[in-house]
Amino acid sequence: MSERNTLVRSLHDVGLAAWFGGSLMGAVGLNRAAKDEGGNEATRDRISSSGWAKWTPVNAAAIGAHLFGGGGLLAVNAHRVATQQGVAASTTAKTAVTAAALAATAYARVLGKKVELASSADPQDAEKAQQHPIDLDKARRQLARAQWAVPALTGCLVVLNALHGEQQRPEEQLPGMWERARSATHFMS
Repeated sequence: MSERNTLVRSLHDVGLAAWFGGSLMGAVGLNRAAKDEGGNEATRDRISSSGWAKWTPVNAAAIGAHLFGGGGLLAVNAHRVATQQGVAASTTAKTAVTAAALAATAYARVLGKKVELASSADPQDAEKAQQHPIDLDKARRQLARAQWAVPALTGCLVVLNALHGEQQRPEEQLPGMWERARSATHFMS
């Protein structure tokens, strides 16, 4: 049986790379370009909203690939999570940060959709926005923070992936498993 997990590792890493890179480019490039070129706030909102809306399906696919790959890696490395000291803790941290990044991504999308509707020139969108009125200035501020939180959190995931890679080195595995077994033995006595 092969010890290689190229497909799930690739899905995990490429998905995370797209999620991180796309969110960072949007926060840095798209939002600033809309601000520079948009003129008034409503036009800036429409330009930025249009770009983010076009990115949403790609981002969803990237997140799905990352999560699928992560689940596959967890399944093939379950023995290490259970037996190698430090791996369970880093896996737990990675799970918590992933959940926070997912929440920030979803929150940014909800706020982005509200700003999109409130700034739209389309009468149907304006009607929808009136049914759910928002404080547009407050929503813009919250959206900017959420859009910066996503690359910050996914950047943390990149660092945790590096830690996981280091933990897989042969010189880390055997001592880590030995220490975990020794700790379990002391706990039982």
